[in-house]
Amino acid sequence: MYLENIVFDAVDPQRVGRFWQELLGCEQLTDTSEGFETRLAVPGGPTLDLCFQPVPDAPVDPARLHLDLQGGPGQDAVVSAALELGATRLDIGQGAVPWVVLGDPEGNAFCVMEERAAYQDTGAIAAIPMDCADPGRDAEFWAWLTGWTAVTAAAPHTLRHPSLRGPLLEFVGEPAAKRGAKNRMHLDLRLEGADDPDAVAAGIAARGGRELHPGWGEIPWRVYQDPSGNEFCVLPAPSVPRSGTAAES
Repeated sequence: MYLENIVFDAVDPQRVGRFWQELLGCEQLTDTSEGFETRLAVPGGPTLDLCFQPVPDAPVDPARLHLDLQGGPGQDAVVSAALELGATRLDIGQGAVPWVVLGDPEGNAFCVMEERAAYQDTGAIAAIPMDCADPGRDAEFWAWLTGWTAVTAAAPHTLRHPSLRGPLLEFVGEPAAKRGAKNRMHLDLRLEGADDPDAVAAGIAARGGRELHPGWGEIPWRVYQDPSGNEFCVLPAPSVPRSGTAAES
């Protein structure tokens, strides 16, 4: 099982997807009525797909998952590029901080970070912070899910791909408890050939997660929440493994 997708709910998936594709330098995979998908590959590290799926209305609840972009010495250039592509500056109460908070074309907040030693070899996405009720507990949960390993970084509970390349997955204390509404962004895991879907479901439940049954009809994936209520999906094993992914995760 490995981390495959970062998924955005979007009223206009093509508009939001193209924004992120251009900003991050991704490779387009699909552009259909069912959504837009683009691929971010980190040399020597993981491959992550950014998926933009259509929803009828823009989310209104605060995001519990967001992207921190690699800025460093080029922070101003990344900010300028994002603004030219349609981003806006956001004030979410961050105060005087060394990073810049922006919103994508549908208002999803993201940060362009200052230089940090922990961001070496991350690629365009420096970190993926996730709000959690218990960051230590949830870091252990996601380490089991993804096979990523604990590393020392600014957030006390942080995971990274075993190659030590690609973005950090950070677990931070939630400013407010999870509401009933589905997260506007979530992560997808992909089973590998030897993985038993029912054994994975049992492992998730044993570690404090739970399976959801959203009533979407016949779908090939299964929907879950982690112990803090953050949704994620577990996708079936591919008929042909994606190059490099299964061996790395």
